[in-house]
Amino acid sequence: MSCLPELYPPKAVSAWPQVSTQHKDQASSLTNPTPTPANMLSPALVTLALISLVSAQSPVYGQCGGIGWTGPKTCVAGNNYYSQCLPGSAPPTTAPPVQSSTKATTAPSSNPTGTPIGSSPTNPPTKAVGKLPALGWNDWNADGCSISEAKVLAAANAFISLGLKNAGYQYVNVDDCWALKARGSDGRIVPDPAKFPNGIASVASKVHALGLKMGIYSDAGTNTCAGYPGSLYNEALDAATFSSWGIDYLKYDNCYVPGNWTDASSPPGGDWYNSNSALRYRRMTAALDQQPNPIEFNLCIWGQAQVQTWGSRVGHSWRITGDASATWSFILSSIQANVNIINYVDFYAHNDMDMMEIGNGALTIQEQRTHFAAWAMLKSPILLGTELANLSQQQVAIITNTEILAFHQDGTIGTPAKPFTNSGSPSTSPPEYYSGTSSKGTHVFVINTGASSSTRTLNFASVPGLGSGARTVHDMWAGQDIGKFTGSYTFTLASHDTAAFRLI
Repeated sequence: MSCLPELYPPKAVSAWPQVSTQHKDQASSLTNPTPTPANMLSPALVTLALISLVSAQSPVYGQCGGIGWTGPKTCVAGNNYYSQCLPGSAPPTTAPPVQSSTKATTAPSSNPTGTPIGSSPTNPPTKAVGKLPALGWNDWNADGCSISEAKVLAAANAFISLGLKNAGYQYVNVDDCWALKARGSDGRIVPDPAKFPNGIASVASKVHALGLKMGIYSDAGTNTCAGYPGSLYNEALDAATFSSWGIDYLKYDNCYVPGNWTDASSPPGGDWYNSNSALRYRRMTAALDQQPNPIEFNLCIWGQAQVQTWGSRVGHSWRITGDASATWSFILSSIQANVNIINYVDFYAHNDMDMMEIGNGALTIQEQRTHFAAWAMLKSPILLGTELANLSQQQVAIITNTEILAFHQDGTIGTPAKPFTNSGSPSTSPPEYYSGTSSKGTHVFVINTGASSSTRTLNFASVPGLGSGARTVHDMWAGQDIGKFTGSYTFTLASHDTAAFRLI
């Protein structure tokens, strides 16, 4: 789902930057080179000053912040939210606690035990799920807001017909726009009957009958990115509702966040686990913890608030990038983003590089191989994001590659492949050489980031823990041994392709 709230009424927008918590900068006061008493200002000057001040503010529903945003950062009227000016009174200035009530609410003064407003639970995420990075599908890239029961069930059935289930894929996830814009009279989020005429629980039941799992989407703000009900202040009710429907996975986005819930600077003590952003997500962790069935929790926080430092204490995976796009530049930037914080990845802790774009756009088959191999070797969740029925046999072969998925899903070693310096190879950004271990042994992945085919020599002594002796090189893509080599192995790698080896 888009990380930037849509504008209402809609406006034509192209390539907006990722939204940011840095949105509350106040407009500077108007000054003159020579100070002038206020009672000496001419009416014309006063009028000009007022016009200048108003022009420095966004109108209702206008953008008011975001990484790279150089426009107005305050609102003429209404609330200063993450990136948008919303009508209405200002949000509360303190953070309400997680609610134990089963009815939707807004801003209580304290919880039943009298804990002060602003406190937040410290429940860890369940260990019943989320040990390994998720494998599944998300509808957003394929369907956007046109999601429906029929499309979800078609994707679930494609898991069977394409062999995805047999390869380990299990989550069939619904993204934004599945609900009505208003909650029901009981405070619960209501599935859109035009899209889900039989409700979400019925769809989840049919997905479960196929031996698969069902995921859903909400937001750690007052609304989702597309303007549907968010779960802030209603965590307990929404978690209970999702659980009653049989939901197994929650993607929790980061739009429509009231200004009092954002982080303009480092939190007190410098611990981002106690930041406003983390507190919003911790509330849902506590709510999910009260449900009878374990629900995998994905923090779609776009890499903000140093989420890698606290994400495993709150959820099972956390977004580290903006929204995916079917471009080579996105693939490279996502790899680098994960490499920057790779030491935080292990069992129950996964840097999420966003949804797969295989099958979308104009990516070459080599770029799609790299897309898949990188997400797998770095142990990001892999959620396919395309119309599964339109995938070619070659694309299906990529996403169901047994050996690369085995590295991704290894239950013995949870750490990912990490960059290493290959003797004689130049330094690049992102790095081109990676090694990791699994229950099968040592693996090496090599990416050709260049625009042309090139000859590479993999020096065994450069691979951490391997040594320089003779090794059998096994091609993970082909599932077969290439041969035995002493000291090094030389091969040709196509532009933007990735080689995957196991060294025996």
